[in-house]
Amino acid sequence: MADQAFLDPSAWTGQVFLGGWSEAAGGDAAVVEPATGAQLARIGSAAAADVARASALAAAAQPAWAAAPYHERAAVLRRAAALLDEHRAEVEQWLVREGGKVPGAAAFEIGLVLGELHEAAALPSRPYGELIPSGEPRLSFSRRVPVGVVGVIAPFNFPLILASRSVAPALALGNAVILKPDPRTAVCGGVVLARLFEEAGLPEGVLHVLPGGVEAGEALVTDPNVRVISFTGSTAAGRRVGVLAAEHFKRAHLELGGNSALIVLDDADLDRAVSAGAWGSFLHQGQICMTTGRHLVHEAVYDDYVAALAEKANHLPVGDPASGTVALGPLIDARQRDKVHGLVTASVEAGARLAAGGTYEDLFYRPTVLAEVTPDAPAYAQEVFGPVAPVTRFSTLDQAAKLAADTEYGLSLGILTRDVMRGLELADRIPTGLVHINDQTVNDEATVPFGGLAASGTGARFGGAAANVEAFTETRWVTVRAEIAPYPF
Repeated sequence: MADQAFLDPSAWTGQVFLGGWSEAAGGDAAVVEPATGAQLARIGSAAAADVARASALAAAAQPAWAAAPYHERAAVLRRAAALLDEHRAEVEQWLVREGGKVPGAAAFEIGLVLGELHEAAALPSRPYGELIPSGEPRLSFSRRVPVGVVGVIAPFNFPLILASRSVAPALALGNAVILKPDPRTAVCGGVVLARLFEEAGLPEGVLHVLPGGVEAGEALVTDPNVRVISFTGSTAAGRRVGVLAAEHFKRAHLELGGNSALIVLDDADLDRAVSAGAWGSFLHQGQICMTTGRHLVHEAVYDDYVAALAEKANHLPVGDPASGTVALGPLIDARQRDKVHGLVTASVEAGARLAAGGTYEDLFYRPTVLAEVTPDAPAYAQEVFGPVAPVTRFSTLDQAAKLAADTEYGLSLGILTRDVMRGLELADRIPTGLVHINDQTVNDEATVPFGGLAASGTGARFGGAAANVEAFTETRWVTVRAEIAPYPF
């Protein structure tokens, strides 16, 4: 790989970041390149004992960090952003090799993270309270205070941004953070942030990165020092996190799965609609919570849309993103590939027509288009998390609204039409956390409150200044009197 002065694999063998490098109670695990199966490095695997130790260290370090002048906390975030920009070529290579991203997607992810760091750097200087009227002769006000220790559990698919969008604002607002990245992307989702903040001058003990599995995750959610959990991952795992958090009386911000619909109305520009649909379903091999999982296309343009989407899918190159120019890289592992292929084959057996794809070599799954899909087809009804575009026809707006809303998820929605007001009216009939008129379903920015409904999560929990403050602080009521209040006894 390129210059490894910043991310040196030789420093990780058998170790995990605990405010300094130390042996992990859970042993170590291989860092594997999904495109080739090659071992890139080895890294520590955290166990419950590591979480307990980290939480104690974090709780001890947090008060001094919260008491630091706001401009000092902001400066650490700005330095972390500058360091990421300086080392972006090396970080991009790790996203390509460990995460299976094509270079363009890796560069895009780094850009998103820079935005998160810059926005987080502005949080410490925000007003953090308000005066409140009181019927008593006293000064009454509320103020926002850090929650203390925040636990962040991040997934493999966009490991750096999906960790950063919780880690950065939580740190900026004066909290300590324990981050558990997915062990399949422990470098991109963990080591990178550890190194950035270490070099940026974050005090020791304020950030802990603990790659690990279910044991480490459950220990983090139940640890008494951890007051808020920010979880991004599958709906099934999120349900477990939510239950454990509730049992331990702590807040859980859950960003979960999706099966988002893209509605193509009869007046849409067909060429652009097909391009948007392909991007929404095939970007990063479909391994995105906002991926376009269902294409709902008006019957007047349905056949042309399917044919054009299939042609585009057939011409998209798939292969090792580190070795050449490809549009799609590998799926993260064999388990995910087999799940994707199982849903595709079951849908074909249920009557869907395979218009493109449906085959794979190793972890490289061809972009797939399924036509004549009915709502009970597995690849339509379930979140696939792979490069699969199920296409269903509709004839009326009522039917389109019913089809789009008929899902347990409620994350993102795209509507393509020349009549913007008609698109907005249709969107009002479909409950989702995100809506994009004349765009596909995969969109995110550091300045927006991001979140889904129902099985897609607990609403807008982070993103944008107001949501981040709400997510990672507590409200404290404070009163001040000139003298001790008199009482009758």
